[in-house]
Amino acid sequence: MAKEKLNRLREQIDRIDDQILELLNRRANVVMEVGRVKDDSRQEFYVPSREQAIFERLARNEGPFPADGVRRVFREIISASLALEQPMKIAYLGPPATFTHQAALRQFGLSAHLVAQKSIPAVFDEVCRGRAPYGVVPVENSTEGVVSHTLDMFIRSELKINAEILLEIEHNLLSLSGRMEDVRKIVSHPQALAQCRQWLEENLPDMALVDVSSTALAAQMAAEDESVAAIAGEVAASLYGLKIVKQKIEDNPNNFTRFLVIGRNIPAPSGRDKTSVMFSVKDEPGVLYRMLEPFSKRGINLSKIESRPMKKKAWEYVFFLDLDGHVQDPEVAEALEELRSCCQEFRVLGCYSRSR
Repeated sequence: MAKEKLNRLREQIDRIDDQILELLNRRANVVMEVGRVKDDSRQEFYVPSREQAIFERLARNEGPFPADGVRRVFREIISASLALEQPMKIAYLGPPATFTHQAALRQFGLSAHLVAQKSIPAVFDEVCRGRAPYGVVPVENSTEGVVSHTLDMFIRSELKINAEILLEIEHNLLSLSGRMEDVRKIVSHPQALAQCRQWLEENLPDMALVDVSSTALAAQMAAEDESVAAIAGEVAASLYGLKIVKQKIEDNPNNFTRFLVIGRNIPAPSGRDKTSVMFSVKDEPGVLYRMLEPFSKRGINLSKIESRPMKKKAWEYVFFLDLDGHVQDPEVAEALEELRSCCQEFRVLGCYSRSR
């Protein structure tokens, strides 16, 4: 009796799967037509705000299929659809299994052609030269602060920010055997070690700690030596055949890294945008007040301000500012024009949909 009922339920699942497959192919036909329209009108194939709108609409899901599962499924549907419109080559700060790789997968899915680069300048160069339409680079961590190499590249590059990705960072202690007693040395990227400093001091105070260029390289080293453990993400564990010695060893459980998608154009407004600008000002009394006043008097929220040395001259700085809104919003446009008037250099780095 139970076997017959189980067979009927499985047949029902098969019929539903057939319907899903039929709908996916119907969706693919519409997507290819969208691609032809975009091609004829020379529009951008990748529109982050459109993807965000799809995910927000699907967030109304009432279950029982889990909300995170819906997002993951449709991430891959959208990724495969973009591949039908136009093959997507994405440059990212590699190697594979780094957190930047995870961020690129989250944004573009498995159907994108992800190409690892050895450095942040190399990612910028790939996009600048047109060898990849987009790149993914880290820009700041909630614990360790900004990635200075990325900010410095914006000083030298004309590329624009097209999207941001917020990735929750979970650090795991990984090794070949999965046994703590086998570990004699721990290797990882300096930021990963710094983000686990308290746990390491409390649990492994006498352990040798070694800096390497990436968490992925650390995982590779652990895969080649049973006495070495790596601090890295779960993707690295599966890629390099490692076992988890201890899961989630980061000191701050609210640990996020922000990544940027860089391209050559500024996306159209999405309705919930953020704008990033870069500027330098003369070193004179009251200049910091005049920098902020255009936004204060218009009630525009500033979510971040950062400074970097200009390097051309000692004690002069370039500022990076994130604000709510799009450059096409009248109030934002007015505030930015007023700011520009007191700047030596001024550039809009991008307008993009705020990540949640």
